[in-house]
Amino acid sequence: MEKKENVEEVEVLEAQIQHLQAEIAELQHQQQNQDKEMTVCFKGQMLDALLYMFAQKQDDGMVLARLKKEVEDLEEDLRWQSQMNGIRMNSCTKKTLQSSGSKLVQQICVSGHCSELIFQVEFQLTEHSQRSERMITDLNVVMDTGDLQNFSSFLSGVEETMDLLLFFRTQRAFTDRCDDRRRTFQHFQKKYPSVVSLPGGCRSEVMTVNHPKLPGCIVFIHWSVEVSREGQVTPNIDLLTKIPERALQLFPSEAVGCAAEAFHSLLRILGPEAAMESVIRAVSLSQDA
Repeated sequence: MEKKENVEEVEVLEAQIQHLQAEIAELQHQQQNQDKEMTVCFKGQMLDALLYMFAQKQDDGMVLARLKKEVEDLEEDLRWQSQMNGIRMNSCTKKTLQSSGSKLVQQICVSGHCSELIFQVEFQLTEHSQRSERMITDLNVVMDTGDLQNFSSFLSGVEETMDLLLFFRTQRAFTDRCDDRRRTFQHFQKKYPSVVSLPGGCRSEVMTVNHPKLPGCIVFIHWSVEVSREGQVTPNIDLLTKIPERALQLFPSEAVGCAAEAFHSLLRILGPEAAMESVIRAVSLSQDA
């Protein structure tokens, strides 16, 4: 009787063991399916990160090499963009002010330079996911406009209209015209060093032409770059004279008074460089007379 009870007990235990083994097999099968689903769902960089963490297929060298290549491509694209538009970014910071299911508001601050012109732009960017639109508000542009004349009026207009594209386009056009002036002034200073001087430096608005035989007799060429409130960039070149009283006795008063008008006629006919060189050569020839 006792032997029969032992046999039944063993059979019960074996049945329980078989049931547990079946449950374990089912759980293992479910786990394998979940692993496959995760592998299918995660792609690209996310899959690389998982494979890197769990060391399944790729080693860390391959992942790091791919990330390095992506960074190098982004840096090359940034360099190409900077060469194309002439604007180089130094920093860009973002701060999230509001984040909800359909609306994202960020405070963005960008600083950089275009040629020698340094700028900082701050604004709020609002994105609506449902309407797929972006809106700029609270635009603030900071620049050193002490010597830029009408540039401050233009900046005020940009801040009112929130037109960032106009700001960057006008800034590029303005710096291009200023670079044209700098190259022209440096060219004449190098070509006529005894006659031409740049008292304010090569980036100033004034080039002086000194009459060698008449101390104090100076011709000023004033080259400004005007920017309208609407963003129109216009170069403005004038000729001014400084002649002492005793020198005026050597020149007809009509000729001195009409110098600026004659120079503007040369500008219209010959263009800026040829007109300025005509004035410089006239002064240089007077040295040899």
